Amino acid sequence: MSELQTEAETLFTGISQLVSPLPGLQRGAAMRAIRVKPDAAMLVRGGVVAWVGPARSAPAAAHVHDLGGAAVVPGLIDPHTHAVWAGDRLSDFEARVSGVTYEDILAGGGGIRRTMQATAAASTEDLVRLARPRLLALQASGATTTEVKSGYGLEFAAELRMLEAFRTLQNEFALVPTLLIHVPPTSGRAAYIRAVCEELIPQVAAAGLAAAVDVFCEGEAFSVAETRTILEAARHAGLPFKLHADQFQTLGGTELACELGALSVDHLEASGPAQIAALAASQTVATLLPGVTLHLGLPAAPGRRLIDAGAAVAVGTDLNPGSSPVYSTQFALALAVRLCGLTPAEALSACTVNAACALGLHDRGALTPGQRADFLVLNSPDWRDLAYPLGTSPVGSVYRGGLNISRGAMP
Repeated sequence: MSELQTEAETLFTGISQLVSPLPGLQRGAAMRAIRVKPDAAMLVRGGVVAWVGPARSAPAAAHVHDLGGAAVVPGLIDPHTHAVWAGDRLSDFEARVSGVTYEDILAGGGGIRRTMQATAAASTEDLVRLARPRLLALQASGATTTEVKSGYGLEFAAELRMLEAFRTLQNEFALVPTLLIHVPPTSGRAAYIRAVCEELIPQVAAAGLAAAVDVFCEGEAFSVAETRTILEAARHAGLPFKLHADQFQTLGGTELACELGALSVDHLEASGPAQIAALAASQTVATLLPGVTLHLGLPAAPGRRLIDAGAAVAVGTDLNPGSSPVYSTQFALALAVRLCGLTPAEALSACTVNAACALGLHDRGALTPGQRADFLVLNSPDWRDLAYPLGTSPVGSVYRGGLNISRGAMP
């Protein structure tokens, strides 16, 4: 049998549980309504799920692969990472654990600005070399699609180098690139925002270097009015958009995201009743980043209250050198259960179909006919082991488009 035939059609058998949410955005209680099919099989044809059902009813296929009685879940989707950077933040880490706040470190020229200096000095080749092992770690943890943000360049040439690095890595890791307008310069703020809107965003859109624009709306970053200006420029350029908001303060960024129809608003550690109500009444996805809570000691984002109010919730790692050095999407899922109050079923929906919708994607995240055959084979017959362990991975094999992409996997 040729490799082409194997790739074209494979029946996966020996599945103790095939577990999946329904495709598309899941809100509130619907996030718990996952389907668990015992003793199942799945037919993959041309990289897409063609059939799922009981093993006893499985159709014939060109190739059959027995998964040995393991549970299978959709591949995880990480909707928020900063995986491409240079330098380190070890001195910031030491200062923070000694009592200096994240905001004070940023205001003093450290934090994001320290990473910006190192990243701006790196070549595209350097950025690719540094990012690849981070992305491999996320992939090994179960991430079959990963969003990556720029934002550590500040200078436009450096931002473009970051985006070019993403392009180099895009096919290898199924990356979704985002142009992040992260923090303003220390002087010339108005001129910088004008140039972002009139030069950088149109250039990035014309070159197809980003799938969306993101803005950090916080006291030490951009105001609500400035954020609105940048997001309207993104809309004019034909790019979807999203926000970092409510990480430290509730300035109105979440309400702005909901008003303008942002794909997502991410962080939400400081969100209260007004922000929860706005998200529950909108199509904007609330993306939780529990690694920040763990690493910075911030209050956890109100995941339980968001879901109970009827919002659509996603979960990401926020992998970055300063506030969330989390290299495992599965670990972020497990933290969302423990810190943000999600059930394992809600966390699975948050890390699959809802994370896909937070990226504007609708062809992945569920194991139903017509969806991409991105899935995980667990080291367990029970899918709930995905959310249970800490410090070791429950993921045995990672498949993208029906092909095993686990490092060291046989063809």
